[in-house]
Amino acid sequence: MAVISHPRGGGPDAAGRSIERLSAVSARRVIEPEIALAGEPGGGRLLADDLLSVHGLDLPLSDAQRERLSREEVAAIAEEGTRFEAVLTAGFALQISKAPDLTDPRITYLLHELGEETRHSRLFIRLVSRIGPRAVNPFERGALGWVKHRVVRHLILDRPALLCVLVLAGEEIPDLIQKHMAEHPGTDPFVAAVNRYHRAEEARHLAFARTLLPELLAAAPRGERLLVRHLAPLVIEVMFDSLVHPGVYRSAGLPGWRTWWAVKHSPRRLALRHETTAPVLDAARAAGAFGRRGRPGRRWRRLVGR
Repeated sequence: MAVISHPRGGGPDAAGRSIERLSAVSARRVIEPEIALAGEPGGGRLLADDLLSVHGLDLPLSDAQRERLSREEVAAIAEEGTRFEAVLTAGFALQISKAPDLTDPRITYLLHELGEETRHSRLFIRLVSRIGPRAVNPFERGALGWVKHRVVRHLILDRPALLCVLVLAGEEIPDLIQKHMAEHPGTDPFVAAVNRYHRAEEARHLAFARTLLPELLAAAPRGERLLVRHLAPLVIEVMFDSLVHPGVYRSAGLPGWRTWWAVKHSPRRLALRHETTAPVLDAARAAGAFGRRGRPGRRWRRLVGR
């Protein structure tokens, strides 16, 4: 069952009442990005050196390369966020189509979230169009793209508990990265404003996913729970590592895959991955994803560095 419903004609349960409160907040905070964030990014560097993914690798970069990296990294993160929100939209729409009771407060909030995510995507796309990135993403093309889209279509979309875990990851990972960008004085003012806007609404989405996950796991078949335990950490690692793809480095005159691999294994990047994914593991454990013992497997522990 995609969404757990309260009995028709009865009042919502405790989780449903919490979700109704989230819906009330969303109804009061409809922010159209074309109006509220009408500016655009500047024409030079968008991020300070210590926000770049290559920071700490001691690469001999020129000012022009640093500028190009800053612009390409911001665009790559916005593009990946848009693609992830499209997957979320498809999965949520599928859940709504299968829901036995459309009056459930969970359905209402799913619709609020869909509206908010489409506004975010419009803003991200506008940001990308103003930046004008040159990088080509290898994760969206050829064999890698084929595998990615097959996994999404056949293993994730119609498995609500697994999707919910990945939604948590898709919200938690960019949330911390965007926090660093928004608070850093070296970030372009428009990019900082975009990050603040996105984080404000994602806080509600995280609360919704954490509320929903325990009941989705309880209703999930054994095979889906196994996917949460064993596949989810692998997918989340790919989600993190693909935020800044090899094409970004190639666009700045660096060896694409070699630089990406060095970034992926750098102590600074690993620490960021551990910090951004640990809340996802904590939420999954609290929701009962790992059975009576509550001990996550090796892949989850590797993901979060525990």
